[in-house]
Amino acid sequence: MSYISAVDHLYALGHELAPTLSPTATPTPRRKFDLAHMRALMAALGDPQKSFPSVLIAGTNGKGSTAATLSSILTTAGYRTALYTSPHLIRVNERIQIDGTEIPDEDFARLYFQVDDAANRLVAAGTLPHHPSFFEVLTALAFVYYAEQKIDIAVLEVGLGGRLDATNIVDPLLSIITDIALDHQDYLGNTIAEITREKAGILRPNGILITLPQHPEANQAIGEAAATLNLTAISAAPYIPPTPQNRVSHLSDSSTVAEVGESASEPLPHNHYTLTLDNQPLEINSPLHGQHQQRNIALAIAAAIALRNQVSYKSPTTSNQNGYNITNAAIEAGIRNTRWPGRLELLGGTPPILLDVAHNPAGAWSLRAAIAQLPSNQPRTLIFSCLRDKSLKEMTQILFPLFDSTSGEPERIHDHILLAPIDNPRASSVEDLLAAAHALDIPAHAAPHMAAALAQARAVTPANGLIIATGSVYLVGEIRHLALHPEANPA
Repeated sequence: MSYISAVDHLYALGHELAPTLSPTATPTPRRKFDLAHMRALMAALGDPQKSFPSVLIAGTNGKGSTAATLSSILTTAGYRTALYTSPHLIRVNERIQIDGTEIPDEDFARLYFQVDDAANRLVAAGTLPHHPSFFEVLTALAFVYYAEQKIDIAVLEVGLGGRLDATNIVDPLLSIITDIALDHQDYLGNTIAEITREKAGILRPNGILITLPQHPEANQAIGEAAATLNLTAISAAPYIPPTPQNRVSHLSDSSTVAEVGESASEPLPHNHYTLTLDNQPLEINSPLHGQHQQRNIALAIAAAIALRNQVSYKSPTTSNQNGYNITNAAIEAGIRNTRWPGRLELLGGTPPILLDVAHNPAGAWSLRAAIAQLPSNQPRTLIFSCLRDKSLKEMTQILFPLFDSTSGEPERIHDHILLAPIDNPRASSVEDLLAAAHALDIPAHAAPHMAAALAQARAVTPANGLIIATGSVYLVGEIRHLALHPEANPA
């Protein structure tokens, strides 16, 4: 079977976060997840997840950046490193990588139908009550691929929550919890404490936890979980610089140059600072922008240090009994070589485009902090959309006032807000997006699709201005693809 057939078959499974529709178009209840189902599927596939050690990362924001940074460090140190993330920006293969290279199409197709066949046999036998979900199938596919490729270690980003997430069938060397905020309340709970308890489901008895001080409710819930599991908790706080860093670099230092083939001064401060590790200076020079990334970098450093100290973890699945040989130089180079597009990523052009996957209020606040560091007299155009299960009202309250052309601020009179639907069944409607802007009495205009929104943004934004695209991973992926591949733009 072809790669296209595999991808079409995968997407036909539907998205597990949305209600499914019966043949009569009546919504059916959302699926209830059970790790026993995932374990049954993996057992039928030979339990590939037991053949490699792993690091498991849960949280609301920063999971992907932390995972990408740690994966880059391990690859730079010479280890064959798998990286599993979600969602993807453009192609589903992005989720399954080894040493920065996506799974090839032919391997994806072959393994997809291998997993699908195993699932169908289990359903026919009554072992599974229904076919595994989109994410469960992808996770199983990834684990089979990683086992086949004989990786040294896998860095796994949890998809949703932690306790019942498909990735949580591994026995991780380390469990990392990034910053926690309100998101996916329908699944995880209505308070920070409830959500944290779900994410703390990735912790193991006598295991290792790496995290940072954060919201008091999250701190308390993590502490309570740690106490009952007798685990070792490691704080990454020593690896956060003591004062904000404001050094500005140029696009020639950034990963985006190779992608857009242009150079220009970057509008945002660069995360370039020096820490002390083992009484030696550790130079941090990350291509990931925004002060919030310093927390994610700190978590990756703390994880790398824990991995190189063999006494801090057990590894029954590998012959590595002396810890991972991760030097300070490898940590520096790995951070410097991290690739994680769509996170305050600047694409050159006239005008340039700033992409950021701020998909919840916490992410919107981080983006707002970054926008505050832009030149105040620079005209800006916002392209915004989000999924309907996100906090549209709160996100627009955070971001839209920064682009209000009627605010009376002279610097903002040339600003614009453009709204368009995301190509996703969970997308907010244009009517809902416009209503959110009207509720704030802020001008906004609608476009029929993202290609039209990008074309309109380019038309109304001066050459010295900036287009900012945000609100969803799916929006950023679509705008990024259109910007880097103009031939795909039908507008």
